[in-house]
Amino acid sequence: MARLPRLTVADYPHHVIQRGNNRQQIFLDEADRRFMLALLHEYSLASQVAVHAYVLMDNHFHLLVTPQQNDSLPKFMQSVGRRYVRYFNNRHVRSGTLWEGRYRSNLIDSEAYLLKCMAYIDLNPVRAGLVEHAQGFIWSSYGHYAGLSHDRLITPPSLYWSMGNTPFAREVAYKQLVNGGLSANQQARLTESVLHGWALGDPKFIRELQGLTQRRVNPLPPGRPKTSQKQPS
Repeated sequence: MARLPRLTVADYPHHVIQRGNNRQQIFLDEADRRFMLALLHEYSLASQVAVHAYVLMDNHFHLLVTPQQNDSLPKFMQSVGRRYVRYFNNRHVRSGTLWEGRYRSNLIDSEAYLLKCMAYIDLNPVRAGLVEHAQGFIWSSYGHYAGLSHDRLITPPSLYWSMGNTPFAREVAYKQLVNGGLSANQQARLTESVLHGWALGDPKFIRELQGLTQRRVNPLPPGRPKTSQKQPS
């Protein structure tokens, strides 16, 4: 089956994941991660992409972003990817590909899944068993939202401001969101949707989004499509 073209729509949040080829490490030390953060900041400004959340794991990274133009996200990821590979190969005296093919992404329904996706991203190190709590992993957006640090890369989404009337109230609310975790169903839906490129949201969101593109935005129902049978004349 032919692979569907990647779907990118301006002004909608997108969950993005980029993996190392054959699950190899793409960050070997602190310097690698700091260089990636610098690239993300530089090209988010140049490509007009707002970064809401991120996590830099050993062999992959997640982003939650909103592109301002339909071509903003592809330009952003291409620029970051190419620059980082050149840096990584030069610094670690290697050659060849670093990424596992093209990045994966999907659109997220802000009302239903944006805050959940932020928590999903910040909880990645916990799920991987690297730390007991999100605050123990400094290479994510958690510290910014929890009031532990200021991260110039982060642009909070508008929905975040509804979590409280003061910075302290929003920080407490976000900590509670992350500490509460996600249900198995929520986690599975967030994972499967980004890996397969399907939009994630309620039926109204899916209908509205489908009206903006000819590309199918969600999977067909399981089973073979029904065919009409001609009546004998």
